[in-house]
Amino acid sequence: MKKNLPLALNTLDKLINGNCVYVDKTDLAWQLIHQPGAFFLSRPRRFGKSLFVDTLKEIFEGNKTLFKGLFIHDKWHWEQKYPVIKIDFSDGTLQNRENLDRRIYEILNDNALYLKISLSQDRDIPGTFGELIRKAETKYGARTVVLIDEYDKPILDNIDAPETAVQMREGLKNLYSVLKGQDAHLQFVFMTGVSKFSKVSLFSGINQMTDITLNESFATICGYTHGDLQQHFGEHLKDVDWDKLQMWYNGYQWLGADTVYNPYDILLFIHNKFSYRNYWFETGNPSFLIKLFRKNCYFLPRLQGVEVTESILDSFDIEKIDPVTLLFQSGYLTIEKTFTRRDRMMFRLKVPNQEVQIALGDVFVDAYTGRNPSEKIPVQDALYTCLENGDIAGMIQVIQRLFAAIPWRNFTKNELADSEGFYASVLYAFFSSLNAEIIPEDITNHGQVDLTVKLGMHVYVIEIKVVDTERFHKKYKNPALEQIVDKNYAEKYRGRTGIKVHEVGLVFSRKLRNILNWEHQ
Repeated sequence: MKKNLPLALNTLDKLINGNCVYVDKTDLAWQLIHQPGAFFLSRPRRFGKSLFVDTLKEIFEGNKTLFKGLFIHDKWHWEQKYPVIKIDFSDGTLQNRENLDRRIYEILNDNALYLKISLSQDRDIPGTFGELIRKAETKYGARTVVLIDEYDKPILDNIDAPETAVQMREGLKNLYSVLKGQDAHLQFVFMTGVSKFSKVSLFSGINQMTDITLNESFATICGYTHGDLQQHFGEHLKDVDWDKLQMWYNGYQWLGADTVYNPYDILLFIHNKFSYRNYWFETGNPSFLIKLFRKNCYFLPRLQGVEVTESILDSFDIEKIDPVTLLFQSGYLTIEKTFTRRDRMMFRLKVPNQEVQIALGDVFVDAYTGRNPSEKIPVQDALYTCLENGDIAGMIQVIQRLFAAIPWRNFTKNELADSEGFYASVLYAFFSSLNAEIIPEDITNHGQVDLTVKLGMHVYVIEIKVVDTERFHKKYKNPALEQIVDKNYAEKYRGRTGIKVHEVGLVFSRKLRNILNWEHQ
């Protein structure tokens, strides 16, 4: 057994020669490269894209010894070596077009130095890139391979500054458009990043690329399947609770037969002696997403089970950002199932696993309530205890304290508090952060209830209403509970052994910004 974990390793040479565990992806590499082509792949951060790009580089450069015992070893013509140009924007943060252009020149000149090619000094970026491609082919007697990693990072680093992001997009388009004109001199092109921008905005110059992001043949090109863990990490994961591991870290789906784990999670989970933590989530910064959700008054419960067309998942535009597109491409949502509606392929999305659900819930709680992380923990603890024990009165008191503590500024210059969606979103975020099972807009034969929450032996069927008044007369019935009862929303949960079902009607006041009345049965 190879004992070393490939922690923070993105180069195949260091991994193989360091006696590290390697999950063989060269069967998928061979499918891509056995004939000329150009391919695009989008995957979330920390999923192994850079290692796959480096693997392609080693194959094309003919470094056969690295692949001993791997799928491709006896299938590739190692005598044929290709010049490889590798473009990687992972280093540092670029904040304007001038810095981007300077970085591009540096990358092109570094490749020229690596390939021992002399470039003209008076050409613009497209001219320099084109010259490098042609001279590499001439020098090595084989068409050039271009590998591009983190192609979109200069844009995403500035996504909360739209004007700068547009400048970055145009600068990258200036570079990537060269690939179409140099097609006759190219053997293979592979481009990868987190997002996929629309062909109109960025890919118009390279529209011959084949997108394999949602191709079931390449669904596991990045990430580990459950079988991979059992085969390659069996000794490392000896005595692990496999069901809990799957619940925490598995669940990412790109139309293949298998779901995958994020490698970063698994490697750090093993390294930290089976400690369940938010390893992958903590490497990202979803702050821009949170701002976007607040600005659009997005209904958070809709994240679970949202149904979209492929066009929403397929492309991303700076001028019109769809939060769902960004959540899917960045890994906070994944595909649950596909189906057809009116002859269109549809996708139902979900939060992939427990890590993302808990962490995303925490982030949204902070953003929607204005609470510091340390302030929300006592509220979460109290709410969890109430839910676990079926203490409805205690739960209402906690919720009232929660909304009472939300700063007034959270309601200025927006319409958050005017909608039922805001109150449902805050509750959804808190319940998610507790790792309770949540069914938003729970559908029954008679309609749908706002939230169903399951924790332990208790099921809470919750309906929310928002009114304009500051007082609730006792002679009136609670309209939220009345709707639950009239529509019989809780019927499908009754009769289950040991399960206690609670019907809870919450009426919020827009003026008080808190619970005005509540009833349950």
